[in-house]
Order: sequence, then C-alpha cells, then structure tokens
Amino acid sequence: MKTPTILTWVARVIAAVLLLQTLFFKFSGAAESVQLFTQLGVEPWGRIGTGVFELIASALILIPATAWLGSIMAIGLMTGAIFSHVFVIGILRNDGGLLFSYAVIIFACALFSFWMSRSQVPAPVRKFLPSFLK
Repeated sequence: MKTPTILTWVARVIAAVLLLQTLFFKFSGAAESVQLFTQLGVEPWGRIGTGVFELIASALILIPATAWLGSIMAIGLMTGAIFSHVFVIGILRNDGGLLFSYAVIIFACALFSFWMSRSQVPAPVRKFLPSFLK
C-alpha cells in the first residue's frame, strides 16, 4: 500500500470512529447532549437529526466509492459544530474542549479524505465544485 492510501484510510477511520463515538449520547438522550442541543434551541430534533446524518456520513466515508460524499457530509456537519461551539455553546465548556477538539479533528480528516477522493465525484456534481477542487 502506498503512503497516500494509508493516510487516506487513517483519516477516514479516525473521522468515522469519532463520529460514531458520539452517537450513543445523541440517541440515548444523555443529559449533556440534551443540554447542548437545548442551548442551540433545536432539542430534540436537532440532536436526533444530527445523529442520523453523522451515522450516514460515517458509513459513506468508509466506502471507497462514496467516501467523497461522506467526507462532504462530515465537513458540513463539523462546520456547523465548530461554529456552534465558537458562537453559542463555548469551546472549553465543562469537557475541557474535548467536543470542540473532536469537531476540528473530524473536519481536518474529512477535508483530507475529500481531497484524496475528489476525482471520484460524479461529473454532474463536479461541475458545481470550485476549479481548485476538480
């Protein structure tokens, strides 16, 4: 296996594992998760909906043919998470910034995964991408 391939798989697995790790808390209605989404004003549908999209993104990012789509979904989800932490929830909170750190790590891994799989984006979708991503 070549180094870029190994790094791509490492990035995908890290993103998927971190996305999957938080699902238990979202789907079980853990107090901290409920509090976060209440603070954002989107409890319970925002919590459950985000969890569903994170589950889909984590599956798609691990399938080579759909890794580009899972990566885009993860990038979008984590952009929302990062902005939510910076502007509403707070970065350090009572977890020392762990959730914010996860969001940044997932974002970076998904961005790398997308960059490495951008050639697989179907032509009808590719025409909407900026020229540097084609």
